[in-house]
Amino acid sequence: MNRRAGALLGALLLLVGCNSGAEVREETPQDQARAVRVAAVTTRPLEVAISASGRLVPREEAAVGSELAGYRVAQVFAEEGDVVRRGAVLARLDPALLDAEIARARAEVARADATAARARLEAERVRGLDGSGVLSQEAIDQRRIAQRESDAGLAAARAQLQDLTTRRARLTLRAPVGGTIIARNVAPGGISGAGTDPLFRIARDSLIELAAEVTEADLARIAPGAPVQVSLPAGSMVTGEVRSIQPRIEEANQLGMVRVGLPVRPDLRAGGTATARFAGTARNVLAVPEAAIQYGARGPSVMILAPGNRARRVAVRTGTRAGGYVELLEGPKPGTQVLLSGAAFVLEGDLVRPVVGSPKQAAKGAAKP
Repeated sequence: MNRRAGALLGALLLLVGCNSGAEVREETPQDQARAVRVAAVTTRPLEVAISASGRLVPREEAAVGSELAGYRVAQVFAEEGDVVRRGAVLARLDPALLDAEIARARAEVARADATAARARLEAERVRGLDGSGVLSQEAIDQRRIAQRESDAGLAAARAQLQDLTTRRARLTLRAPVGGTIIARNVAPGGISGAGTDPLFRIARDSLIELAAEVTEADLARIAPGAPVQVSLPAGSMVTGEVRSIQPRIEEANQLGMVRVGLPVRPDLRAGGTATARFAGTARNVLAVPEAAIQYGARGPSVMILAPGNRARRVAVRTGTRAGGYVELLEGPKPGTQVLLSGAAFVLEGDLVRPVVGSPKQAAKGAAKP
């Protein structure tokens, strides 16, 4: 028994001797803190892009109607979507009623011409007979007056015939400009003048543009001729330019109209909608990376690094977004460290271990804790 006790005692002494040379280290609270990437609130140039939506409208629209009411539409030669040249025949009205009036007017011209010829002959016969005693002066004057009256009657008859002839020519409806027909409100058998809408509407030269509604503040940052990227509902993009800026602001909504000229394309249809993105101007603003912004029931906020490396939530009011950064209209002061990656798993008051990354990493918030 003494031998066994001695061996056990020796083993214990050896174990104690080995441990006496090793340093025992306990973990600190900082070692247990979550590593979170941080970035500073800084003032930086941010390009403010302006977006606005609106309607696609013809740059210039020509309305085609009939000045003559009560005539039946005999033929229609154009459809919506047709591209026509200036002077192209669009429709014809039935000339039957007008042809009868023209025939009567021509007969009236012939009668008036004969009457005028007889009156001229009678007036010629009394030329030089004034004071001769062959005819009384009253009879001579009457013949001369009759000639002037017959000449006036002939002129009136010719004018009436000319009016009817002009009206008949207008029974043929022609395109006043070249372009695309965007509306047709006429069909064979209809009666001209029965409605108030034009029979045809034509987009001159097939030019469609975007009438974008822009806020009063943004109008000051848009210049005529500036390039514009226009997005269509189908997903395609069209490059245009600012053609004109409306010189007044609508009182109802405090918006101004910007006309964006677009190229001729078949997928640009009048009445459709589109969204324009105008190139903005750069200005210095207080900004943080987009990854720092969190959204909750009380609105947007950021987690800042408070003294002692404790997380603290601060409400913010955001503005423009561009290049991976968000403008802070209200929030922490410049230089304040805000939490990026892993901030969503940090509660207010938690101890964190800040990791400072490059500006590119901070903007993307792509690095993991």
